[in-house]
Amino acid sequence: MTDGTYLRSGIPALDDLVRLVGGFLVADIREMHIDGGVVRGFRTPDAPSLWIRDHADMLRAGRYFLSDVTSAVQHFADTQSASGRIFDYVCTEPEKLPCERENWTKYVRVPVEADVEYRFVQGAFAAWQASGDDAWIKALLPRMERALEYILGHPWYWDEDSGLVKRAYTIDTWDFAYTAGRHDWLQFQIDENTFWGILHGDNSGYYQAFRMMAYLLDRFGESGRAQVWEERANGLRERMNALCWNGRFYTHFAKLGDFAVPGADEATQLSLSNPMDINRGAATHEMAVSILEEYQRRRESTAAFAEWFSIDPPFPDGVFGDEKLVGGAYVNGGIMPLVGGELALGAFQHGFEAYGVDILERYHALVAPREESFLWYFPDGTPASVEASTSPDALPTDGWGSSAMLMALLGGLAGIEDRGKCFDAVALSPRWHAAGADTVEVGVEYASSGAAFSYDYRRGAPGVEMTIRASESEVDVHLMLPPGARPSAVKVSGAEVPSRTSRVRQSDYVDFSCQVSGETQVEVLFE
Repeated sequence: MTDGTYLRSGIPALDDLVRLVGGFLVADIREMHIDGGVVRGFRTPDAPSLWIRDHADMLRAGRYFLSDVTSAVQHFADTQSASGRIFDYVCTEPEKLPCERENWTKYVRVPVEADVEYRFVQGAFAAWQASGDDAWIKALLPRMERALEYILGHPWYWDEDSGLVKRAYTIDTWDFAYTAGRHDWLQFQIDENTFWGILHGDNSGYYQAFRMMAYLLDRFGESGRAQVWEERANGLRERMNALCWNGRFYTHFAKLGDFAVPGADEATQLSLSNPMDINRGAATHEMAVSILEEYQRRRESTAAFAEWFSIDPPFPDGVFGDEKLVGGAYVNGGIMPLVGGELALGAFQHGFEAYGVDILERYHALVAPREESFLWYFPDGTPASVEASTSPDALPTDGWGSSAMLMALLGGLAGIEDRGKCFDAVALSPRWHAAGADTVEVGVEYASSGAAFSYDYRRGAPGVEMTIRASESEVDVHLMLPPGARPSAVKVSGAEVPSRTSRVRQSDYVDFSCQVSGETQVEVLFE
């Protein structure tokens, strides 16, 4: 673990999360020897394989602890088909003992999944930010575009009538489809009986991936192509929000056809991609507020220990083809830290700061006693197990959910968001008033490049003082204010700079910009 990623706030539950999650993530690093080379990445919590979806999500926080951030993404690029298709995962050891004993190198694409290509782009973008390797990402851009064009042109994944990404009827972003009993187990294939529809999470993922493509192309001087992807992103978001929004949250599955799942309350199902839709930027602020309020309402009414549902309410027991998929198990209503972490990040960004702190503290209380974190839990708090799962593993070092929690802590509460590469452009949004912390030291460092960003925060009667450190960074500050506080002046290195106040729901902020080169002193003085 890097010494440059730390938190000292005086709040034990928050400070300890950096150590705990760092330990989970380091334990989840896989090293595979393939074709004479080494591929390193984060393994999935419930199988020994390296899935691009898990790896890409974990990399957002895992890049603070993983020194090789490019080899996994590069391997998925190197094994891309001529059509643009990306594999779901690679594995070099037996996955399902005792029936599988072969330690061959195995590649898998699950046909019912429509999200793989945007995960590839997200993973590449996160790796570039951490490594700062412009030559690497520029060489990868054609493969990233080819992956996205594959989705836009494939009849299994693109619906011409709606202009949206489609998929088989799965539980949110998961990899087995509803068949109405026409298949004798979990269905991973497309066939003549496939039920089709639009999943909001696929489309928010491609919205973000399109915008990442636009950003990179523009940064490297390809403004015309960048504009194409920006326009595609905007159109996708508009159509997604028009079709999938039900007035309170995103409908789990917008069907393309007249069918129903007997016994399922589909109209009220709240599925796991809703918080992700917020954090990918697809939901407007008003929609984000509505989603967050929906989770808070369900927290008040649920018997589950947390409102971090994979889906709520669940589907009838076994309706997806496996008797283990009862209500409250795994993706059929299990409680997932992955959802909680995404929910907390959205809460910090949309005026529910105290709720975000509450989620982080509850997560710490869940995992700290035994220093174990699982991909999912039954509603009564019983953790996942191999016996209760459809998967071969149930590791107690879930990096998928724990990394989302760490993102909420460092990117939401501490508010450090890299908007360029190696922190050359940072959105800094300290929200320490929400946690009741007056003196804080926090820093993040990419293990691959050593690029770092840190600040000290001190709040007192005169106002807030910060010491910000970075090599070279354009910093846009969005500082949460105590209730009733009014800034009289903002000073950077002793000189007053322009600022303005803004409000996010009931929370007041002061906004200003500064250039950091090495170390910069900031003062926000109150009236």
